[in-house]
Amino acid sequence: MSYRILAINPGSTSTKIAIYDSENEVIRMTLRHSETDLAKFHSIADQHEYRENMVLKFLNDNNISLLSINAVVGRGGLLHPVAGGTYKVNDAMYDFLKNAKRGEHASNLGAIIGKSIADRINVDAYIVDPVVVDELEPIARIAGHPLFERISIFHALNQKAIARLVAKKLGKKYEECNFVSAHVGGGISVGAHKNGKVIDVNNALDGEGAFSAERSGTLPTEQLVELCFSGKYSKKEVSKMIKGRGGVVAYLGTNDMIEVEKRIDEKDEKAEIIFNAMCYQIAKEIGAYSVVLEGKVDRIIITGGVANDKRLVEYITKMVSFIAPVEVYPGEEEMRPLALGALRVLNKEEKAKEYISN
Repeated sequence: MSYRILAINPGSTSTKIAIYDSENEVIRMTLRHSETDLAKFHSIADQHEYRENMVLKFLNDNNISLLSINAVVGRGGLLHPVAGGTYKVNDAMYDFLKNAKRGEHASNLGAIIGKSIADRINVDAYIVDPVVVDELEPIARIAGHPLFERISIFHALNQKAIARLVAKKLGKKYEECNFVSAHVGGGISVGAHKNGKVIDVNNALDGEGAFSAERSGTLPTEQLVELCFSGKYSKKEVSKMIKGRGGVVAYLGTNDMIEVEKRIDEKDEKAEIIFNAMCYQIAKEIGAYSVVLEGKVDRIIITGGVANDKRLVEYITKMVSFIAPVEVYPGEEEMRPLALGALRVLNKEEKAKEYISN
């Protein structure tokens, strides 16, 4: 049986939508939102009706009847930590995201808009593998001081989607494989996937791990403490150094890796060493997470937007290929994994999980 699925992926200045008939994409569009339009709203949650109306207009303009849709699926937002999987958007989840109880983020709107549209036609709304997926083993949570705890926030949707593709390529189920997956984009997350669970991963949102195009990575602790108490910088300024204006952009004044490549080709030695240092740190992280899996790694996966960079892939592959073969899946595919997550539930291959607000 074929199911029609509406996928919704809200970003800071856009809302991506797509229609799937089971696994087949019918249409996809990115709806842009100007700063002027968004400035009218006090909070991200207040953008709900504005963005929903744009989605409904798009469907109407393309002669897609709401009544033809069997399920709506949205990008998951900042919820309490949850295990990976597909979750039905219930009242508890809707309330949690609507009130931004763990913080404001455009992804919160995925479930909010999804449930609103789904309720119109009496079908279910879902989210799939939100960024707060937390499957860490107890030992991985220990940070080094009882006032601190390691937190799992990473590119869960893309990492798990690509891991399932690689498992299928190997003729196995995701739950039968061990992978180390490095998502390389504006932020970088490296995770140890063991039998279908990400048992250890860096907090990519806060910029831990390897430095990236705009995140600082894990900084020398005592130097960071000295900087924080120097009186030269506000909390907001330090936070921006760590995520947003850290990493490559702090060193080179750009977060555009194509520009960095161009500088390297023009014999810019500083650009080359910063680029190589980022690759070096990513490779070190991959090595560390291979140890988490006791060296039993079926494949090392490199994905994310920056995985399109052949120089980066070659550098990392040279350092880590002794551990396991490297699979490269450039880009960040979110729409199809969202639809497939909902489809697994509709096909009864997977049972939708229930979100419980703590």
